[in-house]
Amino acid sequence: MEQADNAPPFDPLDGDTRADVAIAGGGFTGLWTAYYLKTLAPELDVCVLEAKRCGFGASGRNGGWMMAALEGETRLLSALDGQRRKQTGALIHGILPEVERVLGQNDIDCDYRRGGGIYAAARYPEQLALQRKLLDEYRAAGFGADDFRWLEAAELSSRLRIAGALGGIYTPHIARIQPARLVLGLARTLRGLGVRIYEQTPVTGLEAGHMVTATGRIRAPSRLLALEGYSSRLPEVSERVLAVQSRIIATEPLDESLWNDIGLAEREVFCEASPLITYGQRSADNRMVFGARGTYRFGGGPRSEFGLHGRDFEEVHRLLAACFPQLESTLITHRWGGTLGVPRNGFPHAVYDRTTGVGTAGGYFGEGVGAANLMARTLADQVLGRDTELVQAPWAFAGSIESQLRRWEPEPLRWLGYKATDLVRRLEESVYRRQGPGWQKRPLQRASGWLDRLKT
Repeated sequence: MEQADNAPPFDPLDGDTRADVAIAGGGFTGLWTAYYLKTLAPELDVCVLEAKRCGFGASGRNGGWMMAALEGETRLLSALDGQRRKQTGALIHGILPEVERVLGQNDIDCDYRRGGGIYAAARYPEQLALQRKLLDEYRAAGFGADDFRWLEAAELSSRLRIAGALGGIYTPHIARIQPARLVLGLARTLRGLGVRIYEQTPVTGLEAGHMVTATGRIRAPSRLLALEGYSSRLPEVSERVLAVQSRIIATEPLDESLWNDIGLAEREVFCEASPLITYGQRSADNRMVFGARGTYRFGGGPRSEFGLHGRDFEEVHRLLAACFPQLESTLITHRWGGTLGVPRNGFPHAVYDRTTGVGTAGGYFGEGVGAANLMARTLADQVLGRDTELVQAPWAFAGSIESQLRRWEPEPLRWLGYKATDLVRRLEESVYRRQGPGWQKRPLQRASGWLDRLKT
């Protein structure tokens, strides 16, 4: 977010106003939704209200992966018939081409590089079996070898030399970006299109025909909530999207000899098949950016401030060194965290109620850099009443938020469930590291999978 902090701010709302569409949230979902509404219907008066700065939440605090993917997509697609499965898969894999079109058309420079992704590199035999099963799930969902293909150890090593890697999955449907620069580029583009953006303007509630803030009310027929992990602050979406934190570090710039040793010559992103969900990329200025599974706060509140030298980041650094021992003593220059949203429904969603004019989109699990574009296009089509494939997609819902999105269980059940899953995953990772007999690991894998299924 250094670029965002240095960008000229937008003024806060000062007094009451009117708009055709008011959007709460200045992250990717809100900005993309405003973009498509304004480009599809230029006559609309659209405004975006952001509590802090545009991109302050997960949009500016992530690992820089833009995936043409949705969380749970294999389950979602496998439930569809052949033709609809093909159409829906094409919509998902159309995310990157659509983003590329918008970036080029509006001259947005966000260090975009479509190098693909080495997805879930396996470092232990048990992980190898799980990743081959994942590839089978992609095949069953209708994806071919051009979408996801297996890399044996030698071919994987030619792309990425991660310690002990036995194989993994490659997909071309992932790009690397600098997320804060994309936020700023979208915000500048919206300003040029005539969209009003108000920063330092938290939305405090919805009333009939109005969006309410501390400094004024916006009268608008359509009122959209694009809050993702910050949804707990409004009752309309509270407890339907759970706030979970991610943790990410970045090294000092690495010299070319180190990168020759590590790989990623095509600027691929990568993730390792750790139960702690580790992922990384080579940034445009040659840093290793590396993240891992985050934390959950009792009550499900969002979190923006992190102790830079606490246990959270020590664990991420340890996981980085386990994957790349040559980076163990490398200087870590940046540490940050962000709040992402986990829906109780198990999939991302776009919901719009034509009766009340209230809608929302989100629930990305951490894949929102790309998924936000698809959900925003869907939400824009719903608001405009367009008859498109998007509004018929399985993530599109017509009706009230309350009727379409399930609530999470009350505390302390949410906190206990997260902590139980986290404990099992940490034990599983520990057993993998010790290279114990396979029978020790399989019960942990079963327990971890069972706990994950409770979330859907």
